[in-house]
Amino acid sequence: MNPPAKPQRFASLDIFRGITIFLMILVNTAGPGAPAYTELVHAKWFGFTLADAIFPSFLFAMGNAMSFAMRKPIDTGPYLTRLARRGAIIFLLGYLMYWYPFVAHTAEGWAFKPFSLTRVPGVLQRIALCYVAAGLLVRWLDWRWLPGACAALLLGYWLILLNASLPGMAFDKFGNAGTRLDLFLLGPGHLYKKDGGFDPEGLLGTLPAIVNVLAGYLTGLAIQRGSDLTRLLRRMSALGVALIGLALLWSPWFPIAKKLWTGPYVLLTVGIDLIALAAIVMLVDVWKLATGQRFFTILGRNPLAIYLFSELFVTTLNMVPVGDDGGIYDWLGIAVFQSIAPGPLGSLLCVFAYTMACWAVGWAMDRKGLILKA
Repeated sequence: MNPPAKPQRFASLDIFRGITIFLMILVNTAGPGAPAYTELVHAKWFGFTLADAIFPSFLFAMGNAMSFAMRKPIDTGPYLTRLARRGAIIFLLGYLMYWYPFVAHTAEGWAFKPFSLTRVPGVLQRIALCYVAAGLLVRWLDWRWLPGACAALLLGYWLILLNASLPGMAFDKFGNAGTRLDLFLLGPGHLYKKDGGFDPEGLLGTLPAIVNVLAGYLTGLAIQRGSDLTRLLRRMSALGVALIGLALLWSPWFPIAKKLWTGPYVLLTVGIDLIALAAIVMLVDVWKLATGQRFFTILGRNPLAIYLFSELFVTTLNMVPVGDDGGIYDWLGIAVFQSIAPGPLGSLLCVFAYTMACWAVGWAMDRKGLILKA
């Protein structure tokens, strides 16, 4: 593939990625003591909330970044080596994140957590698999063929669910082909522990998730190559609206479900991302609005490091017991923030304070010029 004609970097892409990290922390570490606001909680099965838009938006942002990273030609050998190395490191970090703190207290004392009970699929693991798969596709397929590859992935996944699931259970949490594959290959011990044998980041669901990355990649190419940016942004918004409409038209036959990562869910989230990114590019790169840029850019430059810190630090805090409320984070959420604002608002204030602590780590890294790259 020929390199894009315009090599400039759009600050709006880092801002978009920073917003996804900010929202991801808000959703993943909701303050204890009261239920979070509905829009900050994933839909239980079918349906859609704000929380459901965040993970696919990160994949979309990763695709954007890939389009810029691949501007310079690179030989096939080094390209594959880099792709495999980064994918393996991200996957391993995801696995170690779920294994952490590696030890547990038993009746006999402290002991290592057994490998047989450690979750293998996960957020970073899906990111790694999507990164490698998308990297292979964009390397050997001309960009004109990528929309066809996206259609094949979405329709192929739909057909697999319809034909390889238990009879009449294509969209059932435990009877669908994806859950059956995960249980067969990994067993219940290596899957998500809170959903009875179903893993929302299972292996088969990676297929449609690749489309979110490819959509971000194609959008990045279009932004780099577009001669009339304002006109391109209007087209992005129109395409976003069209994809949302197509998702709603498809949903009676293939429900919108984040945990199953259905085709209409992919179209819906890509449509939202196109509209959101078009708005950010218009504000930042066309209208030159500077307010708030640095806040989100700090998160967008170090997404892997800040996400890992946010997941590991809250676990570490709750390893330190305080009174009857569990660990430090639980105690702060219940004894402090719930006393200030009982209910969902207190939960939000707690996680917002935690998110700002994670942002401060990103700020310190940015100030020292530290960027964690896999």
